[in-house]
Amino acid sequence: MTPITKIGIIICDRYGHCAGGKCFRALYNREGAFSQYVNRDVEVVGYTTCGGCPGGNVEYAPAEMKKNGAQVIHLATGLIVGYPPCPHLFDFINFINTYYGLEVVPGTHPIPEKYYQTHQKLHTWQDERWQQIIQPTLTDEAIRLQYD
Repeated sequence: MTPITKIGIIICDRYGHCAGGKCFRALYNREGAFSQYVNRDVEVVGYTTCGGCPGGNVEYAPAEMKKNGAQVIHLATGLIVGYPPCPHLFDFINFINTYYGLEVVPGTHPIPEKYYQTHQKLHTWQDERWQQIIQPTLTDEAIRLQYD
């Protein structure tokens, strides 16, 4: 039996009423940023919002998730694809990794095609840092369309 990887998910507060349908579907199907868990069991030990700009909940939520066994924190795709993308995303990654010693993965479900097209037109993700951020959730068009 393989060990269970325990994860926490932090979503953008502007999607605070999201029930997590796309994230949980992607986790079940091992798509987007969850493709790294193919052939591995995963347990979600926490799901919350960032708390709204500038992300005050990011200071405290990972502590509870870590107490519940979290090894990895996923910062939901909404933080990447919303417009504008989260201006604090890089700080969140650095803080959670440095302060809590947890692996941080940008993204959950695949980028929906409508957001992909929008950000392509706006040239949002052209620089190298953003190219690295979107890699875990950048899938082919057929899968992106399934998440529209």
